[in-house]
Amino acid sequence: MRTSPASAIQNEVIKIISRTKEIKPSRLRKSANLSQFGFDTVDVVDIILELEKNFHIVIPDEVKIDTVGDFVNYVSLHTPQPTV
Repeated sequence: MRTSPASAIQNEVIKIISRTKEIKPSRLRKSANLSQFGFDTVDVVDIILELEKNFHIVIPDEVKIDTVGDFVNYVSLHTPQPTV
């Protein structure tokens, strides 16, 4: 069974976020607020840099990111989808 591109992006984003604070990916729900896991501004910047490198995108400073879902949605919307 193949995973959809959106599902693959979500899994990769969650994996990157989980590595930043060594949190099990299964604990990171899309609705989870990053502050509840102890993420600070430096952690968020580290995640952004890693996502930008991995997905070849730019996440501007003014983008409001508070939850795991905010990251997933932004990356999903701005990552070029492979054409079939």
